[in-house]
Amino acid sequence: MGIGKEDPKFNPFFKYEFKLFTKYFSSVPSINNSTIKTGDAILFPTDACLGIEGLPQSGTGQTSIFCGINAPKKIGKHFGPYPYSTLIPFIEKKNIFQEFINKGKKVAFANAYPSVFFEYINSGRRRLSVTSLSCILSGVRLRNETDLRKGNAVSAEIDNKYWVKKLNYKIPVIKPQTAAKHLLNLASKNHFTLFEHFVTDHLGHGRNKGDLEERLRVLDEFLLYIFRNRKNNMHVFLCSDHGNIEDLSVKTHTYNKAITIVAGKNAGEISKRIKNISQIKKAILGIF
Repeated sequence: MGIGKEDPKFNPFFKYEFKLFTKYFSSVPSINNSTIKTGDAILFPTDACLGIEGLPQSGTGQTSIFCGINAPKKIGKHFGPYPYSTLIPFIEKKNIFQEFINKGKKVAFANAYPSVFFEYINSGRRRLSVTSLSCILSGVRLRNETDLRKGNAVSAEIDNKYWVKKLNYKIPVIKPQTAAKHLLNLASKNHFTLFEHFVTDHLGHGRNKGDLEERLRVLDEFLLYIFRNRKNNMHVFLCSDHGNIEDLSVKTHTYNKAITIVAGKNAGEISKRIKNISQIKKAILGIF
C-alpha cells in the first residue's frame, strides 16, 4: 500500500470510502496530502526504493523493515517475493523478533497458517517469506488452525473467508471487528506482536479482482477498530514494503512512497525517525 494520486479511476481509496482515512484521519492520503495527523496518530510517506534502481520487491523490502538494513543495497538490486539467499544470515541474526527476544521481551506472530503450510515446511522445503523465516530462525511459534478457532490467531485475510472458500475449512467466517479484538487481546500479552496482511498486494497484482471492494471494506473495519480501541499504553505501527494497490492502472508494484502510520505516545517524534523502511525497526525498538 503506497500513497498515490487523487484519482478515483485507479486509486481505490478515492473510489471507495475507506473510513480509516475519511473518519479517523479526516482525509485520504495522496501525493499532495501525504502527511496527516490526528490526536496521537500520524500517517506519513516512507521511502521503499532505498536508493536502488527498479521497483521495490517484498523479499528485500521486508528484510529492510524487519532487520533494519538496506537489503537491496547489500545485494545490488530489489528482489522478491522471497529473500535473496545471501540475506538469510542477516535475517537470522537481526530480525526484529530476535532483537526483542535478546532483550528478554515476549513476542508473537499473530497469523495462522493452514495444515498445508506445515506439510510444506516438514517436507524440507524452505522457500519462505521473510516473516515466516524470521519466526522459524528465532524459534517464534507459527500459529495453526487450533489457534485460529480459539481466537488466538488471525487469518491473513482477516475474516477467515479464504480458509473456508478456498481451503475448505469448516470454521466460521467472522466479522473484521472480531478479528481485531483477537489481535488486540494477543498484543496485550506481548511486548511485540506482528500481523501480516498481503491481500492488498494480491489485489494490486490483479488477483481476486472481483473481491476488491469487499476485501478493502474488511481491512478498513479491522484497522479502524484497532486504532479506535487500542489501549493507552499500546503503540500501533502500520507499514508496507512497497506501493501497489493505490494504483490499479498497473499490475506491478509502484515507485510511490509507502504508507506508514504510527499511533500512540510520542507518535510524532517517533515518525521523525522514519524516512525510509529500513528505519522502522529501530524506531519500534526505540520505544523500549
